[in-house]
Amino acid sequence: MNTSPIRCGWANPANPLYLSYHDDEWGVPCHDDRHLFEMLILEGAQAGLSWETILNKREAYRAAFDHFDAEKIAHYDGTQQSLLLQNAGIVRNRLKIAAAIANAQAYLKLRDSGISLDQYLWQFVDGQPIQNAWSQSTASPTSTPLSDAISKDLKKRGFKFVGTTIIYAYMQAVGLVNDHCIDCFRHQPVRKLANA
Repeated sequence: MNTSPIRCGWANPANPLYLSYHDDEWGVPCHDDRHLFEMLILEGAQAGLSWETILNKREAYRAAFDHFDAEKIAHYDGTQQSLLLQNAGIVRNRLKIAAAIANAQAYLKLRDSGISLDQYLWQFVDGQPIQNAWSQSTASPTSTPLSDAISKDLKKRGFKFVGTTIIYAYMQAVGLVNDHCIDCFRHQPVRKLANA
């Protein structure tokens, strides 16, 4: 008899990292700027790949990108970019590495204007996560008019690799939207976190 809790269909039960991510992190409202920045970079790195691939490389990313210290990343020079392109622990894509640097610079510009990434993102949902109610048979969307709007605004501010599909996945990851399926054991606990 299987006593495992019901989870969203995408959570790979064979990968403990993936299960932990689904059970403890995905959809939980985040207000920590460093983590919000990290997830923005990682979601961009995922473009064209699976999230599981990026999740498996997350610790290598943290080491390679100075634990997502935007001040340091914003000043990476050609030498540091070359070292990153040789780092087998991360996705060695020149455009994605350049985007991480551009995003650190855009993030700092936003912060220097007096707006934290936390304030910036949560204003789009009036400070409260969107609560969806998908069943296992109805997949959540890959983009919405809101992710379109956030993507457009981020691009205007100089952010890269922030297309609407990437941004919707980001919204799910950092809890701007609760897309746990209604029969998933995490749906209700995550919903309750909106009022915590």
